[in-house]
Amino acid sequence: MNDSISIRPFLPDDLNAILKIWLSANLQAHDFIDAAYWADHLEMVRDLLPQAEIYVYQQRGTPCGFIGITDGDYIAGIFVDESCRSQGIGKKLLDHVKQKHPLLKLHVYQKNGRAVRFYLREGFTCAEEHVDSATGESELLLTWENKS
Repeated sequence: MNDSISIRPFLPDDLNAILKIWLSANLQAHDFIDAAYWADHLEMVRDLLPQAEIYVYQQRGTPCGFIGITDGDYIAGIFVDESCRSQGIGKKLLDHVKQKHPLLKLHVYQKNGRAVRFYLREGFTCAEEHVDSATGESELLLTWENKS
């Protein structure tokens, strides 16, 4: 890995850049959910982010993606700035936390086909399907376990 690219723990100075990535990525990936839903949750996310285990992918000193883990093994999300997508950043972030956690789980909206395909390709399996009461959308609970 060259010096201009790194995955590192979250720093307080990252907060505004990460919130911008979080909002933009959610709006783009979840166009089937009213945009107001994401905007209404921004301040809550601002308060919760520093409490999570977060790893930031940065290029040339600028955060361009991050992954958040809560409750020890729950991936709250992988978010990559639009200008940096399809460059393997999400996979690198996921691989980073796979090295630290023997079991991972997450929820993903079924209509977010790109994310569903990504997680299944990365070894996750579907444990259950239910409806998210906050949005009325079908969600999948996906799990991954280190078998080695």
